[in-house]
Amino acid sequence: MKIKITNFGKRHFDSKFGGTKILDMTVEEFEKAINEDLSWIDLDTCKKGEQINMLLPEVVVHEGYAPFCKLIAIKNFTDARIGSLPITLENYQYIRSGYSARRDSELPVFSRWLELPLGKPKAEWLMLILYSKEQIEKEWRADLENKINTYENDHGSVLTKEDREGLKKLDAFKYEFEGVDFDYGVVAILGQSYSTEEPMKPETMIRNALGVKEGGSGVPLDKEKYLNSVDFWSKNCTVK
Repeated sequence: MKIKITNFGKRHFDSKFGGTKILDMTVEEFEKAINEDLSWIDLDTCKKGEQINMLLPEVVVHEGYAPFCKLIAIKNFTDARIGSLPITLENYQYIRSGYSARRDSELPVFSRWLELPLGKPKAEWLMLILYSKEQIEKEWRADLENKINTYENDHGSVLTKEDREGLKKLDAFKYEFEGVDFDYGVVAILGQSYSTEEPMKPETMIRNALGVKEGGSGVPLDKEKYLNSVDFWSKNCTVK
């Protein structure tokens, strides 16, 4: 198995990012480390929650919310901090909320987070959220179509087939993994105090249900999972 860090996943290596940050390693160093530890794992045969005994680090594999998604919990080997905490009387006063989008192609959604005055503890685990190569390319094609439509609307013209192909060569339009051999791409990294999976946030489920054109994955909303998510995130909060 070969793993790459997607452009979207690289936000975790930016000091300005609000979620889990990895600032003591470069993207390339982190990518090399996880490939050395995880390259022999076959995610298609691992059972949900299976513990894999390794010298360093320990690993737990989880099935994702769709066939193209896999989760790997790996012992934290970076300086990444915890990404969420239970809401308590002591930290309730530090909860903030607002509308935000993770990238320009997404609709802003309502979310809330903790802004603690004294920082946050180091994470014990890193939860890697992986998407298959096929899903990453599918979402890129949908995003590309959105960008082309926007370009045509802004310029009041319809691009020819040749012009469309030419746009794919520009940095803002091209496929990030053109000619790259890989199996899964990291789209998110969560710092946690446990190796079990946190429920996907309700706002993320809604975004996914809106489809790839709105920045989601196109997976329909599951009412039971949504209600379980609401229950968890009513008692817990992201830490920025």
